[in-house]
Amino acid sequence: MRDTPRPQGTVGDTGSRPPQLRPGRALAHTLGASGSGSPHRSDSRPPQTPRGARHSDLDGRLGTTPPVPGRPTFLLGLPALLFALITWQVAAHGPLARADERLSGSLVHPARVYELLAGLGNITVAVPVLTVVLGYVAVRARRAGIDRWWLPSTGAAVLMAAVPALIVPLKELLARPGPPVMGPGTGFYPSGHTATAAVAYGAATLLLLPWLRITVARRGLVITCLVLNALVAFGLIRRGYHWPLDVVASWCLCAVLLRGLAMFLSRNTRRSSSRTPSSSTGPS
Repeated sequence: MRDTPRPQGTVGDTGSRPPQLRPGRALAHTLGASGSGSPHRSDSRPPQTPRGARHSDLDGRLGTTPPVPGRPTFLLGLPALLFALITWQVAAHGPLARADERLSGSLVHPARVYELLAGLGNITVAVPVLTVVLGYVAVRARRAGIDRWWLPSTGAAVLMAAVPALIVPLKELLARPGPPVMGPGTGFYPSGHTATAAVAYGAATLLLLPWLRITVARRGLVITCLVLNALVAFGLIRRGYHWPLDVVASWCLCAVLLRGLAMFLSRNTRRSSSRTPSSSTGPS
């Protein structure tokens, strides 16, 4: 007797045949067995690769790469280490300090133009510039409805006020004599004019950057800040107001201070954005 062919299963058939994949559908994009919807795993566990673990944005693009571990520590530690090294050499009058004095002898050339450049680091010049920026940023933040609008300007003002509290005790402790053109006297390390210019112009730049949307304007602001500080340093060294290491040490110290201010401003921005979502789209 001839065997009859087995009938095909109907919609309600629960036979033992394996499920058939639909044409054009890749296996990697089927839903997980647990119904989690993961495109990469058959269970509910998250994928093991860092790229797969990142959530996508609203438009489907992968999120940004997380910050590189150790970068803030490096940016804070390297200038601090250089400052400690220079301070030790100056206090012990080591080889680096002696080479610094020989270099200064070949650079000093008293002239009026260098005195004017050094004057850009005076308190009467740099601090008023920062004060204008403090008021401008505070007003814009308040008008934009940003939570704690006063905090960035207050943080920069406190940092500026802390500069003499750090510089003056170091000057008194080390009591480094100045270049020959300055005559007798001590208290030239580190450079107060350099620190004033670095913190005032640097803090003003950090406050203004979030309000600039045009890349050219942002780059121009950073370049202007660097040029102003370079002119102050050049004028101080060329005029003979300070040894070169006095200026470099102040730069190292202020790099640590400004990096701390940048971290403070970034943390405050994230908190304000999380509390008031509408403030994340500030004025253009």
